[in-house]
Amino acid sequence: MKEKGTEIIVNFIVRAVLGAAVIFFVNQFLESQKISVAVGLNPLTLLTGGILGIPGVALLYGIVCWKIL
Repeated sequence: MKEKGTEIIVNFIVRAVLGAAVIFFVNQFLESQKISVAVGLNPLTLLTGGILGIPGVALLYGIVCWKIL
């Protein structure tokens, strides 16, 4: 039972760190291409990336793009 909880926490942390890295590098790439779409790195985006993973990060970019329209 304890191992399952540890696995969930480690999985969340790994997804949050990978999500933050993806956000950072995508923001850098978009900035180099002169595209003004950026997702901030804050506790809410880390939580979204940690819970939903890469699809959550894509969702964040989708929301930012939708707000531009």
